[in-house]
Amino acid sequence: MTGVSPRQAAITGGAGLLLMAFLAPFANFYVLKKLIVPGDAAATAAGIGASAGLFRLAIAAFLIIAILDIVVAWALNIILQSVNKELSRLAAWLRIIYAAILLMCLNCLISVPQVIASASADDPLLSAQLYAQVMTLLNIFQSGWSLALSVFGLHLLILGWLLLRSGFFPKFLGVLVVIAGAGYLIDSFGNIAVPGYSLNIAMYTFIGEVLMIIWLFIRGIKGFKTD
Repeated sequence: MTGVSPRQAAITGGAGLLLMAFLAPFANFYVLKKLIVPGDAAATAAGIGASAGLFRLAIAAFLIIAILDIVVAWALNIILQSVNKELSRLAAWLRIIYAAILLMCLNCLISVPQVIASASADDPLLSAQLYAQVMTLLNIFQSGWSLALSVFGLHLLILGWLLLRSGFFPKFLGVLVVIAGAGYLIDSFGNIAVPGYSLNIAMYTFIGEVLMIIWLFIRGIKGFKTD
């Protein structure tokens, strides 16, 4: 149908996931978590203003992640469509929807340096208002991304089921991917339903995603039949 073999798709998907495994921690933990000071708009704006280049690199990393998610969705669909064409397509579309939401949320981050640049030391009141706007933009991004991760979690649940049913992926990998999906869903709904939700279950359930990268490369190198 596509002219791309499952073996080529496995290598492509594995490479995309591997690159995202480096970009996501950089953008989220090394940059955003480092620069955002909860409850202190002025300190946050000052930190981002002093590290504007790094902040823009994080935005670029998120952009690449969204694009790679689309590529990975395509690759996984090629590999798993022989298991269940409809569910494989649904899983791919869910990952694409997640990527689309992330892209829309990036507008908030792109606006942050522009708002900070509008602040002036000669007008403290205006600066305070702009700094508050910066925090609002950052909170909207985080909330939007959290909602997107609920879609991503559903994608992983379906993906894990397909892996379990495939016969050419180990069943333990399917179970771990399902657990990873459940972790994202719990965190997403927790952020929505529980005030001050501070758990991060996905940080402890992601092992299936890591093993997925390894297994895709192994299958890509050795080759495998999907029917």
